[in-house]
Amino acid sequence: MDKQKLTRRISALKGGRAELVIRNARVVNVFTDTIEEADVGIADGVVLGVGGDWQGEQDIDASGAYLAPGLIDGHMHIESSMAHPARFADTVLRQGTTTVIADPHEIANVAGLVGIRYMLDQTEGLPLTVFFMLPSCVPATCFETSGASLSAVDLLTLAHEPRVLGLGEVMDYVAVTGADEAMLDKLLAFRDRPIDGHAPLLSGRALQAYCLAGPFSDHECSNFDEVKEKLAQGMHIQLRYGSACRGVEEIMSRVAKEGLPTERMLFCTDDKHLENIRAEGHINFILRRAVANGIPAVTALKMATLNAAGCYGLRDRGAIAPGFRADLVLFRDLKDFDVENVICGGRLFTGVQEQAAPPAPAEIARSVHLAPRKPDCLRLPVGQTMPILQLVPGEVLTTLDRRPVPQEDGCFKAGEGLVKIAVLERHHASGRIGLGVLEGLPIRGGAIATTVGHDSHNLVAAGDNDGDMLAAVDVLEECGGGYTVVSGGKTLALLPLPIAGLMSDAPLSEIFSRQQALLRAARQLGLDTDSADPFITLSFVALPVLPACRITDKGMFDVTSMSFIK
Repeated sequence: MDKQKLTRRISALKGGRAELVIRNARVVNVFTDTIEEADVGIADGVVLGVGGDWQGEQDIDASGAYLAPGLIDGHMHIESSMAHPARFADTVLRQGTTTVIADPHEIANVAGLVGIRYMLDQTEGLPLTVFFMLPSCVPATCFETSGASLSAVDLLTLAHEPRVLGLGEVMDYVAVTGADEAMLDKLLAFRDRPIDGHAPLLSGRALQAYCLAGPFSDHECSNFDEVKEKLAQGMHIQLRYGSACRGVEEIMSRVAKEGLPTERMLFCTDDKHLENIRAEGHINFILRRAVANGIPAVTALKMATLNAAGCYGLRDRGAIAPGFRADLVLFRDLKDFDVENVICGGRLFTGVQEQAAPPAPAEIARSVHLAPRKPDCLRLPVGQTMPILQLVPGEVLTTLDRRPVPQEDGCFKAGEGLVKIAVLERHHASGRIGLGVLEGLPIRGGAIATTVGHDSHNLVAAGDNDGDMLAAVDVLEECGGGYTVVSGGKTLALLPLPIAGLMSDAPLSEIFSRQQALLRAARQLGLDTDSADPFITLSFVALPVLPACRITDKGMFDVTSMSFIK
């Protein structure tokens, strides 16, 4: 900011002149944990002052509504919304989220630096502020096949970008605690900047070694004791509530009941589908659940604003005070957090204009490369017992079991709540297929499949018969990636995701319609779509950094022992 602009702001403040005045508001002060009735003056995209008399070029009458800072999502992946960034921005802004801290490691695992650059370009100039954390783990581990590989030198080529804050979630905690040279290069390259963590169930000396290496946050806490231990080590705790990870309610309740300090706690969605955001909300939904679980409303709002801004060193947002960016949201009450108005950079938000996205680079637009498949390529021979990947309801965590399974002619046959799971390598047409048995996704009479397979994003299919699974694979290969439901050889629902097999640039109405069709089709196959999104659940079964069992294109994997299961 230059001296002339600052002089203009000071003069406007002293004279009570503003471009926009929000009148008759109950202003939430996250510094004093109080609510005061006041008018707020705004000019040049920032808050000039709170209280006193203002003359404005434009007025908004809050009529007693609560005026809060714009909400901040402390850790998320735009790609997981399945929508082009502009479509995503329109949807979350309507829910009061004005800033997101995005990690583009999904598209980076498909297209490398080209993918990250694409996300930077497509988020430039949006009313939603999108900051980025550069992906630290591309690939996430050596136990799967990704479309790209990024070194510390590669990441540093983008570190100068003004909206790049630091290093994204460090998922390979084994490499960190083992002092892997390549991983240490990345950590040291960003040692003076924020470094996000990802360390599910890590504890004791291993956790301390992880913190010592640089990661300062974690969004993977699955129980209250884990929260307390990581908080005690100085970590910022990102309480996550997405489409699949919904087990944070008990943690919130314990935080409120035991009075655990919340100054280093913030909220994030991590992975949330656009339809879920539209149906229930974004960060405002987490606020709703936090208050329902006993966290005071102003405390929860501070977690969603000032705490999140402070975590990433964003000194210009997260509060309503002189000089802070005028990202604001009006709520009718502090229980349901339904949004009345959103102000972004001092302007009333009225929607993101829908327009065709520019053509994506070839590395992104043509990203599904499968080898030819034989009719028997999904046959899974069985022994006396088989390893079983068991889903944990409401979480992305899994457990590993081993027991006899139904069979026919020496091969696995779906039944007794068990289905087949397959991961097909889709970046280099290697023909590699990982096969296993899955419990907790009781598909009957069909298959579901997707090219969204965190984090290397190979093609994942699950079903109770090989024919429908292969038909689903064919559908996704033909459309360039996405989600599909197949039964009896017929496609019941399809959401094409031609941008890296992860996102769609279709109009919002079409994306919503296709997402709803997917959920209806999933219910036809006997899947529960109320407690968690089965498609996001499927997307996480291939991520070999989450306990305790996963499956990649290389086979069934025991995360606890970091070894493939035989």
